[in-house]
Amino acid sequence: MSILQNKKIIVGVTGSIAAYKSALLVRLLIKAGAEVQVIMTKAAQSFITPLTLATLSKRPALSEFVQNEAGEWNNHVDLGLWADAVVVAPATAHTLSKCATGLCDDLLTAVYLSARCPVFFAPAMDLDMYQHGSTQKNLETLQAFGNHLIQAEHGELASGLVGTGRMAEPEHIITALEKHFSVQPVLKAKKVLITAGPTQEPIDPVRYISNHSTGKMGYSIAQAFAFAGADVTLVSGPTNQTLDDSSINVIKVKSAQEMYEATAGQFPAADIIILSAAVADYTPAQPADRKIKKKETHFSIELTKTVDIAATLGRQKKSHQLMVGFALETDNEFENALGKLASKNLDLIVLNSLNDKGAGFAYDTNKITVIESDATVHQFELKSKNEVAQDILALVVSKLLS
Repeated sequence: MSILQNKKIIVGVTGSIAAYKSALLVRLLIKAGAEVQVIMTKAAQSFITPLTLATLSKRPALSEFVQNEAGEWNNHVDLGLWADAVVVAPATAHTLSKCATGLCDDLLTAVYLSARCPVFFAPAMDLDMYQHGSTQKNLETLQAFGNHLIQAEHGELASGLVGTGRMAEPEHIITALEKHFSVQPVLKAKKVLITAGPTQEPIDPVRYISNHSTGKMGYSIAQAFAFAGADVTLVSGPTNQTLDDSSINVIKVKSAQEMYEATAGQFPAADIIILSAAVADYTPAQPADRKIKKKETHFSIELTKTVDIAATLGRQKKSHQLMVGFALETDNEFENALGKLASKNLDLIVLNSLNDKGAGFAYDTNKITVIESDATVHQFELKSKNEVAQDILALVVSKLLS
């Protein structure tokens, strides 16, 4: 289940060219299971139509106190009490100024002043307007009132200038909301080291040996632990996965040796280590420095074992460290996982089988069995990898508290 499931979110849209991004923001919120009520200023309607946002939010987009000729009243007090969060995106310099000074001359500012829930502002304006002392003072005032600022981003602006002033991308706003509504920061001050993705073992400058891992599972775990307040470092093999959370320290590597060196360097400071990467067991003994030409009918490559990262770190593990490994199996799954749990000195091992439909590489879902060092077994149904990450988080927290 998404962290935003059933959350009541008011999206305030003001008169900025960035209002076109509000459509995607509303769509993402609805997709996450939130209830969305859009409130538009009069100026916003010059940039995006109420019909567009009403269609996406599945509710009429409001802009006036009196809704229709029948005199139906849009009660700003009720709206302010209804919401779990108010997000003003885009927030223009004009609207920021009104909210900072309490100038209440439209439905959106009335709702803002009535809201008892957290309020988030995502500014959008040209770089000189954003840097102006009055705008910065208004932002400071709004934050002093307890509101949340979703920082404007750097890039090309509508004026053609390049600088800071772009409204944060909708995905980044969603991340800010998810962080706010996530579980209490139970892992605050904990350092978590996670590996993810495949490795690539070079044959020559053109070719390599790898596997089908996409890194989805590891990236989902990294995000879940960051939401829980942890200081997360993610060592990632080559993958197309991305993170919208800038608080996560991502170290990019390619080969198994590079992953070992990066992980070993971070290991001593880590409290929790989760090794979800699909690291190659073997690597070419002597990679060619030039492309190998197709000449021979039969061609052999000598392979040598890579460093067993889990086993090596397991031998170095301190009493305060908790270590989680992964086992992807096709045969004798449970027995093989138990063997790895013991031989690599793990506290938990996450087992998934390629025999389970929808589990393993390339899927957005996974089906796991988690085995503890005392042989306690936890079995889970097929779930999205984001939900699986939450299950792993809960087990780790439980283990720490036991």
